[in-house]
Order: sequence, then structure tokens, then C-alpha cells
Amino acid sequence: MGLLWLLLIFSYTFSFVEPDPCQIYGAVYIEKNKSYANFLVFEDDSEAFADVLVFKQENKLFADDSGLWHFTDDKSLADFTIYLTPKKNQADFSIFYIDKESFAGCN
Repeated sequence: MGLLWLLLIFSYTFSFVEPDPCQIYGAVYIEKNKSYANFLVFEDDSEAFADVLVFKQENKLFADDSGLWHFTDDKSLADFTIYLTPKKNQADFSIFYIDKESFAGCN
């Protein structure tokens, strides 16, 4: 019985994995309810302090690398969902929107 508890505690302790914002790209849907979102994201005012520099792609096919996001209004077409939180300490990571595609990705 003690071994079973040890295994349960071990699996519970290591089951939470921090998201790697560098690996997030593709079609994104902005969720209105944070309970349904895959990630809580903070929109930073400064490029220097953001975790990811995001370039808004017009075409979903070109959102194929770190920081390249295509925003969609249809949740069923999204690769992931985000909730834009007003507090940085509640966010999984922060983003900053950029105008040049070549600068997109992790900061």
C-alpha cells in the first residue's frame, strides 16, 4: 500500500509541466473565459521584457514557427487558445506584437 501512495505522489509531483512559449505557434483563438484557455498570456508594453515576440500572420499556413501566430475567430480552427490577462504575475508567459516577421520568436 505504501508503494502505491509513493507512486501517486511521484506522478502528481511531476505531472505539471511549464509551457515552453518558444514552441507555441499557429492559429490562435482569444478565449473570453480563462478556464477554457490553454495559456494565460500577458501583453507586455515593452519588447525587452516580453517572453515571445509575436508577428500576426494573415495566412494560417505561414504561422509555422516560433512567434508566428494567426488569429482566428473560429475556435474549432485554432491550434491553441489564449486568455489575455491584465496581470503579468498570473500569466504563463508574456508577448509583445512586432511589425517585422524576421524578429518573431523568443526574446
